[in-house]
Amino acid sequence: MESVVALFREPQQVQGVLGALQDRGFDRDHLGFALADAVAEDDLAQATGISPEEGAPGGSGSVIRGILMGALAGAALTIPVWLLLLIVPSTRIYQEGGLLAILYGVIGGAGLGGLFGALTGSDHGDYVKLLRRMGVPAAQAERFYDGIKRGFILVIARDPDGTRAEEATRLMRRYGALKLDEVAGGGRLQSERTGQDGH
Repeated sequence: MESVVALFREPQQVQGVLGALQDRGFDRDHLGFALADAVAEDDLAQATGISPEEGAPGGSGSVIRGILMGALAGAALTIPVWLLLLIVPSTRIYQEGGLLAILYGVIGGAGLGGLFGALTGSDHGDYVKLLRRMGVPAAQAERFYDGIKRGFILVIARDPDGTRAEEATRLMRRYGALKLDEVAGGGRLQSERTGQDGH
């Protein structure tokens, strides 16, 4: 299976290219798009009948990051209170309680951070991982993801037979696919045609 990946500036361009791809016989199940604005993404999905592309699962990375951030937040909130207990003479008798507060703050923060990390499951690597699985080189996958973060719209057309990827590339160019250097600085391709692993 081959995939053609491109970035577009306007939702109208995306509606046009997705419609043109379907008119040329591309199955809607093999088409996808992604953008950072959830409301605009929903509007575009309704307008085109194409489901938004979801990033690859964040995996344990987002959970571990959540645990670390939560533990740091818990410590940052409780250590200053403990230091105040040490500084003020009349409250020094509560310093052991302050140490327990730090311990519970770190544990509670780590637990909540891990929970939120698991629930979100969408760390920086999601779309990068998705594109990497489709065979897009790492540097270009990062640039495509940077484009999404900057408000551009990613469009993916999958060609199961590997015979119509060139046609999809021409259509995307006709509808205004951006060059990567217009999006993130550096790059040469207007759209990226890739072999795809695992899809």
